[in-house]
Amino acid sequence: MTKDEKKIVRAPISVIMGHVDSGKTSLLDLVRKTVVQNREAGGITQHIGASLFPKETIFEMSKALHKGKLELKTPGILIIDTPGHEAFMTLRTRGASVADIAILVVDLTKGFQAQTFESIETLKRRKVPFVIAANKVDRIGGWQGKKDMPFVESYKLQNKTVQARLDSKLYEFMGELGNLGLKADRYDKIKNFKKNIAIVPTSATTGEGVADLFLVLTGLTQQFMMEKLEYSIGPGKGVILEVKEETGMGTTLDVILFNGVLEKTDTLVLSGKNGPIVSKIKALMLPKPLDEIRDPRDKFQTPKIIYAAAGLKISAANISDAISGGTIFGAKNKKQIEEFKEYISEERKSLHIDTQETGIMV
Repeated sequence: MTKDEKKIVRAPISVIMGHVDSGKTSLLDLVRKTVVQNREAGGITQHIGASLFPKETIFEMSKALHKGKLELKTPGILIIDTPGHEAFMTLRTRGASVADIAILVVDLTKGFQAQTFESIETLKRRKVPFVIAANKVDRIGGWQGKKDMPFVESYKLQNKTVQARLDSKLYEFMGELGNLGLKADRYDKIKNFKKNIAIVPTSATTGEGVADLFLVLTGLTQQFMMEKLEYSIGPGKGVILEVKEETGMGTTLDVILFNGVLEKTDTLVLSGKNGPIVSKIKALMLPKPLDEIRDPRDKFQTPKIIYAAAGLKISAANISDAISGGTIFGAKNKKQIEEFKEYISEERKSLHIDTQETGIMV
């Protein structure tokens, strides 16, 4: 990166993982609903396959904890909330995942389950740091739910027996993680976040702990990842989440743009079943905010330029052989087209691409 290139800080990209029915979707739905109800908080930008929670929203949501003293250095947090995030997790850039941080949702009443262990293995293999949302805290026997209250405040209001019940569950979690060689503790007891995984008790029903969760995510990304989040205004690079047939549009790609800038005038270079595909962009699409959708056929806005990090839909020619989980670039000139074609050809050699399936097998 030269000194002349302007640096931009992008939003950290987070994936949300966990066992079926642990409350992944409910947790995000609750935050969206709360924010939509409290419009003054800045709202959430709904991206394709992801939600951008802007810094204003995070600031307002966690105000009870930071008392207005929080300085937010990133534009927000982009959370991938699509079933297609498995493809997102398989993409590697130089051996690491594109995800900056993960939220692992674990049901407090059921503890660690098969997919919990699978998720942890994936995250360890990909070297992705994660926080644990110990969800359904309201199901602890005798727990008195306090709507939208930070967990640390709500915990103080519970009687000693109830506190002990929760503590015992959290010790079980710590034990499970200890068996996997990982140290963890309740987030408000941690002195060194580099050595310990933060556990944040939450409830998707009452909203308790959600402020704590976002504050921990923000704190961790700002403390340890700022350098990774800085990029210069260069060619866009992303991962293909899904290849779809859309009525009236033909084949489209759902993409997470994680670096650089993508413009409508760029030439796409992307992973295809038989090698790199080079294509012209017909349209870049971002969903319109829900309150702006007047006609279901008019769901998208079509910006000429999109900055990372973003979830978008791309309409382009000859892309039906695109591979989900593959890389996509926006090239500005012929030299870049050749460079990116070479990158994708090399990537094909280092990854086993199973063309019988719909995506990349690592």
